[in-house]
Amino acid sequence: MTPILHFDIIDETDDYIVVDKPPFLLSHPTKPNGARNLWRELRELFAFEVASGGQVSIVNRLDRETSGLVLVAKTSAAARRFGLLMQRQLVKKGYLAIVWGWPEWERYCVNAPLDRQGKHQESVIWLKQMIHPSGAPAQTEFYVERCFTRSILAASPVVSRLPLPGQGEDEGEGRKKVHEKNSARGEEKFALIRAIPRTGRTHQIRVHLSAIGHPIVGDKIYGPDERLYIRFIEAGWTPELEQRLLLPRHALHSATLAIEGEREWASPLPPDLAEFIR
Repeated sequence: MTPILHFDIIDETDDYIVVDKPPFLLSHPTKPNGARNLWRELRELFAFEVASGGQVSIVNRLDRETSGLVLVAKTSAAARRFGLLMQRQLVKKGYLAIVWGWPEWERYCVNAPLDRQGKHQESVIWLKQMIHPSGAPAQTEFYVERCFTRSILAASPVVSRLPLPGQGEDEGEGRKKVHEKNSARGEEKFALIRAIPRTGRTHQIRVHLSAIGHPIVGDKIYGPDERLYIRFIEAGWTPELEQRLLLPRHALHSATLAIEGEREWASPLPPDLAEFIR
């Protein structure tokens, strides 16, 4: 029986496959016989190849809620090659994110090391990352693609910049409110941002955007209040969460992927994010 696929195949060769992952699909299994995930579905799709010595190795893993392009090696040789290319930063990744507020810049580079928050202070979310001088180097370039407004009925969060180590006022030091709600018209400011990560740390784009005062819409961990993530785990998606977060998932999409000098792929914004910026 042909397996039911929950993703689109963008490109395929004997060595690799590029897929467009929808939001809410795990990249890897988190526990035996758990929720459906991309890795398991690919192994079912390529069952004959796997039985004949092939494999399924996800090269650029995406968070569960992040949508977009994923490169998957189909052989051990391809997996080794892509691993080396990743180390040499020859696999280029580009993301689109919808954030709160209108940036005061057109281009911005954040160079701030990241580490797991629980290693340095109390954290109710084990995987939550933070900017910390002893963390791993992390650099992200941001470009404003578009600024827009959207009518919002519920109260929206006030977002402030967080200090970035070793950077001055113009680079994000101190706290500054970056957007205000127009109570008369009920409109909120948003921006579509292109993010180019130069390193590949956990939650890198999400943490860096939050740190400069423009958290991603729908982000339960790095958005208005991390307690919303706990409430989501306990009770699922609720009207309160919808009012505070606006989207049931963080608005981050893996939009471009390239092997430098070889191939490039692109994926448009999925319907939920395209509708939000319309």
